[in-house]
Amino acid sequence: MRIDKLKALQADGRDPFEITLAKQTHHSDEIKANFEALENQDVVIAGRIMTWRDMGKANFIDIQDRNGRIQAYVRMNDVGEEVFKEFKTWDIGDIVEIKGFVFKTRTEEISVHAKEIRLLSKSLLPLPEKFHGLTDTDTRYRKRYLDMIMNPDVKDTFIKRSKIITSFRNYLDSHGFIEVETPILNIIPGGAAARPFITHHNTLDMDMYLRIATELNLKRLIVGGMERVYEIGRVFRNEGMDVRHNPEFTSIEIYQAYADYNDLMDITEGIVRDAAMAVCGGLQVDYQGTTIDYTSFKRISMNDAVKEATGKDFLGCKTVEEARRLADEIGVPYEAHFGIGGILNAAFEEKVEETLIQPTFVTGHPTEISPLAKRNPDDPRITDRFECFVYGRELANGFTELNDPIDQEGRFLEQLKQREAGDDEAHMMDRDFIVALEYGLPPTGGLGIGVDRLVMFLTDSASIRDVLLFPTMKPISE
Repeated sequence: MRIDKLKALQADGRDPFEITLAKQTHHSDEIKANFEALENQDVVIAGRIMTWRDMGKANFIDIQDRNGRIQAYVRMNDVGEEVFKEFKTWDIGDIVEIKGFVFKTRTEEISVHAKEIRLLSKSLLPLPEKFHGLTDTDTRYRKRYLDMIMNPDVKDTFIKRSKIITSFRNYLDSHGFIEVETPILNIIPGGAAARPFITHHNTLDMDMYLRIATELNLKRLIVGGMERVYEIGRVFRNEGMDVRHNPEFTSIEIYQAYADYNDLMDITEGIVRDAAMAVCGGLQVDYQGTTIDYTSFKRISMNDAVKEATGKDFLGCKTVEEARRLADEIGVPYEAHFGIGGILNAAFEEKVEETLIQPTFVTGHPTEISPLAKRNPDDPRITDRFECFVYGRELANGFTELNDPIDQEGRFLEQLKQREAGDDEAHMMDRDFIVALEYGLPPTGGLGIGVDRLVMFLTDSASIRDVLLFPTMKPISE
């Protein structure tokens, strides 16, 4: 029926798809907020018809634009009989332009009294039934455009996401950092322990990898003398999908020369607080029924956190066998190739991680699981590294960067052994990065923050798919 209506318009020389310009002067919220100044003044609004109340020769329609809805009053005597006749063939979902003056109806609703109307685009598919709207989450994620039409609050999440990212830039730019861009296609997937996506370059006839992190290239820039750099961008990991993980996600990585992990913890706090203020207006933010207080961040070492939770001191162990015995006593599973540090990390993930509800920095990560972090000068078994946890989930990861090329090469070699033992997430050897370190990397602190996860926390979103405009979805079976 809608296609027939379109064909009739086209046959009559009134094809809406031939219109290329609409002169929108105001949005719905502007008119409502400034009614006294705009009363009886002409405005031009444009948007989608969402409701229709037919009263014969006078009709009320609700127009939805990017900022909300406003009622329009369309009467035959004002727009003309021929135009009104065409108007009566329009449908809910059509996109229209209305020129008229601002007024209040007898029920005190701020509206636009139409003097001229135009059909700008024909909706050939009906919108979901108005009383129930669009509630199926699978459809919402697959058809985000329809989700936004039917659930305008969804747009608020993505507006807040934009404000959060803007707050990152404002904070870092004001602290002397430079935003840069590094390649997405890499010869070696480095900078994180993750399984990469593999693609093929036809001209070079070689496999390449979508980046799993931006870290190594950013540290090359520190070697080159940029001193303070950051990048906000997509990274890709060929791993599982759930409410917290999507194969592609956004991270911000930050590197500062002549700084250590303590400085980067301070930066993390500053970035998160600025973002909370930008979109929540305060530092006490409700997430899934729990109030998260970003006023202060607790700091505790991984070994101390495990000791508090279980009474077991893994760094007090002299042998791997002793660490395994402690893990067995508290029911912590571990893999055969884990050393003391790997078992400590397993105990932390099993017994502590989910209990860290309020913002917490966990420091002192084992060297065994931190191949890019500098060893702690007092205890070489651990590194000067932190992870920030909120609501039992990792939000950020940072450390004093390893700048000793000999030590770095040895750790890469150890990672290769882990790959040979079956760990396909272990780091590959990056010879060029070793060469870069051989030219000299100054003492440097580095930090990575999961942008999507922070957006989840600050918009009270339960699933990562709620904060991604187009999340990865399994294809629907034919």
